[in-house]
Amino acid sequence: MVDFHSHVLPQMDDGSKSLEESLLLLQMLAEQQVELVAATPHFYGDRETPVRFLERRAEASERLQSAMQPGLPSIRLGAEVAYFPGVSRIEGLSGFLLEGTQFLLLEMPMGRWEQYTLREVLELSCSGAWTVVLAHVERFLPMQKADTLNLLLGNGVQMQVNASFFLSFRTRKKALRMLRDGMIHWLGSDCHNLKSRPPMLGKAFTVIRRKLGDGFLAEFDERNRSWLG
Repeated sequence: MVDFHSHVLPQMDDGSKSLEESLLLLQMLAEQQVELVAATPHFYGDRETPVRFLERRAEASERLQSAMQPGLPSIRLGAEVAYFPGVSRIEGLSGFLLEGTQFLLLEMPMGRWEQYTLREVLELSCSGAWTVVLAHVERFLPMQKADTLNLLLGNGVQMQVNASFFLSFRTRKKALRMLRDGMIHWLGSDCHNLKSRPPMLGKAFTVIRRKLGDGFLAEFDERNRSWLG
């Protein structure tokens, strides 16, 4: 299985605080049947340049890779890019794509999105240079107009949701319906640490298997792997 959203790189952001914690997070993911992890540390355009971010990411990745043992999930480098007006014109945006793919993980602002925000996301999606994936979209959709989801989906924007979407009694039915209807493209642990935000994908997989079947989950995973190449 694939974890499309994580903060496992050590000392990159508000995620893992040490190499030891990163290795333990990866061990937990391995125990939850995850074989590939997208390492997607936060990038904030108002805090650092793309060049500096990519330098720090490379350093953190090298430290982690050198300490990894057999049996842990493989890692692909990416980023969780926080939306800001003009994000589509930032130099070096391609450096944030998930390694080996054209997927750009974009974290949207809280609250009702302005028209110019939606327009810029659609311009990004329709440029043909990348495929926009909205991070933990379940947090934001309840605040948007009713037709926003269909507008985004109709213009090629993909949706990533966190494991917790399937684990809350209040949202489980909606999560399963969206997954069944093809509105969810990627699952992520969005894990940050071992205590308050640990990986919970294994529990989400159990819910999906119970409600939608082993075959459905296997087909979902096979599609994800084909997209990743």
